[in-house]
Amino acid sequence: MSRVLGIIAEYNPFHNGHIYHINKIKEKYPDAILILVLNGYFLERGEISILTKEEKTRIALEYGVNIVLELPFLMGSQSADIFADASIKILNNYHVNKIIFGSECNDVNMLTNIAKAQFKDDFDELVKNYMNEGCNYPTALARACKVNFDFNPNDLLGISYIKAIINNNFNIGADVIKRTNSYHDKTSNEEIVSASNIREKIKENIDITNYLPNEVINSLIRIDYSVFFKLLKSKIITDNDLSSYVDVDEGIEYRLKKYINDVDNFSDYINLIKTKRYTYNKLNRMFIHILIGLKKCDNLKVIDYTKILGFDKKGLSYLNKIKNNLGIPSSVNTNSLIYQYELKTSLIYDLINNTNTYSFEIKNKPVVKVKCNL
Repeated sequence: MSRVLGIIAEYNPFHNGHIYHINKIKEKYPDAILILVLNGYFLERGEISILTKEEKTRIALEYGVNIVLELPFLMGSQSADIFADASIKILNNYHVNKIIFGSECNDVNMLTNIAKAQFKDDFDELVKNYMNEGCNYPTALARACKVNFDFNPNDLLGISYIKAIINNNFNIGADVIKRTNSYHDKTSNEEIVSASNIREKIKENIDITNYLPNEVINSLIRIDYSVFFKLLKSKIITDNDLSSYVDVDEGIEYRLKKYINDVDNFSDYINLIKTKRYTYNKLNRMFIHILIGLKKCDNLKVIDYTKILGFDKKGLSYLNKIKNNLGIPSSVNTNSLIYQYELKTSLIYDLINNTNTYSFEIKNKPVVKVKCNL
């Protein structure tokens, strides 16, 4: 059986660091099949993707990924643990032996030990108590784990991946590729910089040609937040049941309505709403869930199909080998809640950005790097 490796990504946008990541994996595991679980239009931190799902799939295949699988919006727009759990379940369905992720600390054993520590009975209560004392989440996590450790975003996600593997009792290993930059560094001018750095440069109209391939630059979308805010404003003003949406908790719906007519742009609005407990990431996720209409009563964890977004020749050969051994079918279930929300997110994405992603969703045809006999 071939070595089958899994990676999980959002590619917002795809840049030189992602090329480095893929190349390092291929250096270390030259004959492996590389499977990507890809988030789509609205992302884990509540951001709107500046590349379409179709374009991200095409680029991933061009740079060495063999199979691209969809991470549904239902799970991909959630907190790290839900995001990770769904991603790992999808990779396990395709018989992945090992996941590879970027890491600031570059120590998979340490991350594994920290993940295991979180299964203690009183762990969640400890984290909650430390946060109530004023700690942010990474600091509360470190104190609860009794480690002197600087929890960076990729390490935190990696811990969530390992927790998902342990919690589901999957036979999947883990390995790391050393991150060459910091997620928080938004000013670096190195050739490999973080996606957040690139997005910041785009906002400030700074040249980004050194940081990502030309074909990616030509495909970038400038998000129209004025349209986004108009759509969101309409929903907040007219909907009298905001608390029914995911992440709208603790009475914040009253705060949302109180300030909605006080500002005329999204940036000012989120700054008015932000509190110590409601960080920018949490608020961005909440706003996306309100806009899309993601309800707390929806079943947010059931994966009833695993959509194949694209493949190359090597990927197709592997898919043909395992197609009769998939626990979760790969064929799209058009009656599924997952599918209905993928259509909904694509339509709203198109309204915001004047794109045509909806046609990609309803065709349900994978991106093929080379001509293959399907």
